[in-house]
Amino acid sequence: MLINYTAFPWKQFLFCFLHGGSTLNHIRLLLPSFFVIMADHDHALVVADTSHSLVEHTLADTSRALVEQTLVIGQEFPDVETCRRTLKDIAIALHFDLRIVKSDRSRFIAKCSKEGCPWRVHVAKCPGVPTFSIRTLHGEHTCEGVRNLHHQQASVGWVARSVEARVRDNPQYKPKEILQDIRDQHGVAVSYMQAWRGKERSMAALHGTFEEGYRLLPAYCEQIRKTNPGSVASVFATGQENCFQRLFISYRASIYGFINACRPLLELDKADLKGKYLGTLLCAAAVDADDALFPLAIAIVDLESDENWMWFMSELRKLLGVNTENMPRLTILSERRQSIVDAVETHFPSAFHGFCLRYVSENFRDTFKNTKLVNIFWNAVYALTTVEFESKISEMVEISQDVIQWFQHFPPQLWAVAYFEGVRYGHFSLGVTELLYNWALECHELPVVQMMEHIRHQLTSWFNNRREMGMRWTSSLVPSAEKRILEAIADARCYQVLRANEIEFEIVSTERTNIVDIRSRVCSCRRWQLYGLPCAHAAAALISCGQNAHLFAEPCFTVASYRETYSQMINPIPDKSTWKEQGEGAEGGAAKLDITIRPPKYRRPPGRPKKKVLRVENLKRPKRVVQCGRCHLLGHSQKKCTMPI
Repeated sequence: MLINYTAFPWKQFLFCFLHGGSTLNHIRLLLPSFFVIMADHDHALVVADTSHSLVEHTLADTSRALVEQTLVIGQEFPDVETCRRTLKDIAIALHFDLRIVKSDRSRFIAKCSKEGCPWRVHVAKCPGVPTFSIRTLHGEHTCEGVRNLHHQQASVGWVARSVEARVRDNPQYKPKEILQDIRDQHGVAVSYMQAWRGKERSMAALHGTFEEGYRLLPAYCEQIRKTNPGSVASVFATGQENCFQRLFISYRASIYGFINACRPLLELDKADLKGKYLGTLLCAAAVDADDALFPLAIAIVDLESDENWMWFMSELRKLLGVNTENMPRLTILSERRQSIVDAVETHFPSAFHGFCLRYVSENFRDTFKNTKLVNIFWNAVYALTTVEFESKISEMVEISQDVIQWFQHFPPQLWAVAYFEGVRYGHFSLGVTELLYNWALECHELPVVQMMEHIRHQLTSWFNNRREMGMRWTSSLVPSAEKRILEAIADARCYQVLRANEIEFEIVSTERTNIVDIRSRVCSCRRWQLYGLPCAHAAAALISCGQNAHLFAEPCFTVASYRETYSQMINPIPDKSTWKEQGEGAEGGAAKLDITIRPPKYRRPPGRPKKKVLRVENLKRPKRVVQCGRCHLLGHSQKKCTMPI
């Protein structure tokens, strides 16, 4: 059956379709060659009775495609490319094949590809101006159009233009979602490879190519140093071909906040990048007063190696070297990798280096596979004194003699609170791991410059939001520290306080007796020294002598320190179109601006990259198993013990 697409009264049809009554579940309108079935007031199903193909359209898409996309004689286009794209969109919307007869600088002629169909358009360049206008138009179709879902005009370029807005908002837009959305919105079926290539082309148009990202790195580092004075940004190349090797960035706002207000605690970790060119994302992050992560330095290297970890720690040492007089000894937490251990020992020999308890505990659990043994192990981890720790070890040895051999591979000095010489402030696992994993997941399809810009935007947002939040707080301590102080004060009520002199107190309980020195801020239970906040024993001593326990917290927990942490701004960076790509070389062995940096030699292998499932619960601090100090049973505390005294 022949259809006259342009002669059909589409506007009247759509008006009746939209106003035909929303209470009717199915309205069946018989057209010359199509059945139109209304499912609800928002969607319609168009079924061709010739091929029985099912295509879903929204009414907004149908009205836009069939009513608004019309051609008239005299209609103008800015250039011939716009004309070509418009005609291609109309051909896809009306489901007919377009054949280009002539296309050059002065004219564009196209016709319907079906033999005998009179549809034809002739567009010519207007004299004296760059615009084109329609000179001749035969807008009547006598053919049956495209009888299936495949369309010759649905090229990779058309797919790229169709998904550009979605890709801009969501770089994780998947090819499967693209082909499904194109089928739903345009009634056209494209292959997975077309969708994938269309997304790649759209990403390149929006963000540039991966190769261009590496080429722009020297200029990008120069912009960081120019717009954020005091920041460190350097890129390094290797080999005769100047292949990318390393990138190191640390903003002055982060450097200032860490040195002047954060705790002397750093977390180190890495995440593998799975973009077109492989690489590894390294990060050193601190912790602010309210226990939120505070990224200090970020680096990208071509691969994880001993040499690159050594370089990263060297850059970190130079970054902090000029401020060592203002900083106490660092505590560095990381995974149990020999490359990190060697790098820390080389460049931070005076720092306390501890391991992440997530890896250690998983190894212990997988080695022994005993729930009771694992519970005792965590009690040993949290034990504050060596006496408590040794008692837990004795309990573990009674269950399995192999525990002693396991401790030879994992020395307690590197993970147990009782033996670790540094101050972890209660941080047993690495929070930076989840942060790096999210960055790698969000940015793996972006060029390297866009990846670093995404990270910078997130840091800027964190600084602004936390700065505003800190200004709203009215207490002297941050909320997390305030909560711990109040819990300590509540627990202090069950203790008996004996005052030895002005500064020393004896705190007596049914479990044990502790000595508190409020001048040195020391308690024999060691919790005050290890966590930086008065413990329940210290709170009892301070209350007994009329002191405010809040004033004896370390300065890094105060609201003033929190505000100081985020007091500096991370300034924006101009658009890359304004960057100067040639000029003087950067200092310190970094790549010069007049050197073209090429991508690294390591490319992603063919096939779908494997995704590591990283469970969020594995990144959180393990739940402590409470043991009663009176009956020594697990699962409740001394205050809730029901055993008679």
